[in-house]
Amino acid sequence: MAQLALLLVLLLGAVVTVPLGERLNLPSPVLMTILGVVLALLPFVPNIDVPPDLILPLLLPPLLYAAVQRTSWRQFTANVRPILLLAVALVLVTMATVASVASSVVPGLPIAAAFVLGALVAPPDPVAATAVAGSLGLPRRLVSILEGEGLFNDVTAIVLYHVAVGAVVGGSFSWPEAAGTLVLSAVVAVVVGLALGWLSNKLMSLLGDAPLQVGLTLLVPFVSYVIAEELHGSGVLAVLTTALFLAEHSADADDVMGRIAGNTFWEIIDILVTGIAFGLVGLELHNAFGTADGRTGEVLGWSAAVVGVVVLVRLAWLLPAVWVTKRLHKLRDYNEEIPVSWRETVVMWWAGMRGVASVALALAIPLETDDGSPFPGRDTIIFIAFAVIMTTLVFQGLTLPWLVKVLGVRADTEAERGFEHTLAIRAAKAAKRRLKEIEEVEDLPEELSERLARGAYDIGARISPDVVDDERRDWFAKRSQRARTMQRIQREMMSAARHEVLAARSEPNANPEVVDRVLRYLDVRSMR
Repeated sequence: MAQLALLLVLLLGAVVTVPLGERLNLPSPVLMTILGVVLALLPFVPNIDVPPDLILPLLLPPLLYAAVQRTSWRQFTANVRPILLLAVALVLVTMATVASVASSVVPGLPIAAAFVLGALVAPPDPVAATAVAGSLGLPRRLVSILEGEGLFNDVTAIVLYHVAVGAVVGGSFSWPEAAGTLVLSAVVAVVVGLALGWLSNKLMSLLGDAPLQVGLTLLVPFVSYVIAEELHGSGVLAVLTTALFLAEHSADADDVMGRIAGNTFWEIIDILVTGIAFGLVGLELHNAFGTADGRTGEVLGWSAAVVGVVVLVRLAWLLPAVWVTKRLHKLRDYNEEIPVSWRETVVMWWAGMRGVASVALALAIPLETDDGSPFPGRDTIIFIAFAVIMTTLVFQGLTLPWLVKVLGVRADTEAERGFEHTLAIRAAKAAKRRLKEIEEVEDLPEELSERLARGAYDIGARISPDVVDDERRDWFAKRSQRARTMQRIQREMMSAARHEVLAARSEPNANPEVVDRVLRYLDVRSMR
């Protein structure tokens, strides 16, 4: 019961920290982590009891699936080189550097165990990156790269982690075998992801009903993750492949109810699961300190060295990587989204926060090796890992809004408005084309045709008022004012109708199914 109460507290915190973070201009994941730390320090709060091998399968699939809804396959392919430089190359460099430093400063820590530490602290957290970047009004090019890095770096890190753990537990290591494992894991994951994406798309067309389709999307990421892991593939890459496939192939422009229901559902899932995930990060701090076992000061020194390496390696990698990418842009005119100034590069550096994946991997370290001896340096590795997580997540997360403000890094609102203007014109033209096609086959009254033509014109004007000239803008403003007045009165009329129908629900002999059906009709009319 105590565990259930703790879960409910985390769920409540996940909901409350969203508006609180907006008021304080702080990322909600950081606030949830702080809440978890506070709960961990209270003596009456029980230690969290979640098997480490269940943390990744339970938390990562829905978080990754929700994150993919905010991106697209074409956005990834357009930025594949910057993303791979961060999600693969930087993870490898960070892991190797951390392993080298850790084996040097921590007495008796084998190099293989140091690589385990390097692998689990190498990847910045995808959820923290997208949640933080999305709430700060950063340029879209930075958000795209951070999202892509966060989504794909776990693939590299988790495979390398398993290879390093296998080397410690089994006592042997082979670079060709490790490379083969990485390639095989990726191939299996992509095949599973594409197959499940295709099958899910077919099932959705058969189900038809929006609640059933949304329910299927909840199951799909978990199924994709589990099947890939069972076949020794990357569960993370499988979920990403499935989600990207569905995002590209299952979109039905006329499925209004399904799209609204799905978006609302996954927004709720994203908020709740993100809150639980980062609440767990804070709660595990208590256990991490327990592993120090009277050596807190000494282990803190080692942790500081590793934290410094993790933070500085990212900066040392980003500076030349961005410079090289800019040079390639000038030479070959690549169409990629990259930081355009040193200020944006600094923001990308400071946004490299560690989180859920690192926690799960740290807790999943085996207790023993194959010969029955304790896993070398396990307690020290866990402590250092949590020091890296808390420093990067809380300190960098709390200071990132201030840094963004000081550096003046902001989204290009002019470009966004220009794109919105273009979409408004395209939408209005598409509506007019369809109207002409209908007029060619149907004999519409002249008054109706004129009214429909104005409606097509209004589509673009409502999206972006800049599509009309000054004279017509004044006319449209007056017309919009009359329309808003009419809509306000219609809303009040529909509200009165809904209240009356709801009141009938409690009357004797009232059929609640009929009441709900009528209410749904009124809700749909109100939404339109």
